[in-house]
Amino acid sequence: MLNGLKRIKMLTKEDIARRIAKEVKDGYYVNLGIGIPTLVANYVRNDISVEFQSENGVLGMGPFPFEGEEDADIINAGKQTITTLPGASFFDSAFSFGMIRSQKVDLTILGAMEVAENGDIANWKIPGKMVKGMGGAMDLVASAENIIVAMMHVNKAGESKLLKECSLPLTGVGCVKKIVTELAVLEVTSKGFKLLERAPGVTVDEIKKATEGNLIIEGEIPEMILN
Repeated sequence: MLNGLKRIKMLTKEDIARRIAKEVKDGYYVNLGIGIPTLVANYVRNDISVEFQSENGVLGMGPFPFEGEEDADIINAGKQTITTLPGASFFDSAFSFGMIRSQKVDLTILGAMEVAENGDIANWKIPGKMVKGMGGAMDLVASAENIIVAMMHVNKAGESKLLKECSLPLTGVGCVKKIVTELAVLEVTSKGFKLLERAPGVTVDEIKKATEGNLIIEGEIPEMILN
């Protein structure tokens, strides 16, 4: 538990999405998971061409609509209203999952409840709580070559969600490549979580205390650049 985190001005969900948007490259086809990942579309650079795909059958999603401009018939897999860009297309979910399973998606951005130091991810079920099902998560983690997780580093009690081993039912095994949290950017390696960047105002020691899994620190760790 990290009680000291309560005094840190941590990044917002929008800040996490803004940092992940820097990982999106020109020409990428990108799938956005439910939660924080859906915000990434709002922060992608205007000078690059990116196609956002949703497993319910949309290719060419744009930013979230402004309040009052929503179209209830245009939604993503999380049933959130979305916008579409010129040239966007709609198709059935079977065709959409065909794209995913044939590895046509360059980058998958998912939320998570837990990530283990070897890249295991748990993001679909908490035992005892009713869920409708796993949705497209299993297909995404089984097929994607590049998975970035957007998540909170600790829970409301200050306990780490970056663990030695996941305690919740797994969605995928050894599949996560990078994690962006309210505290840090980390790469998943064969030896654990490698610290790449720290959030502005957050110290390396505070990240250590917030990380249960093995944390690899090499040299000076730069602060995240969000702009």
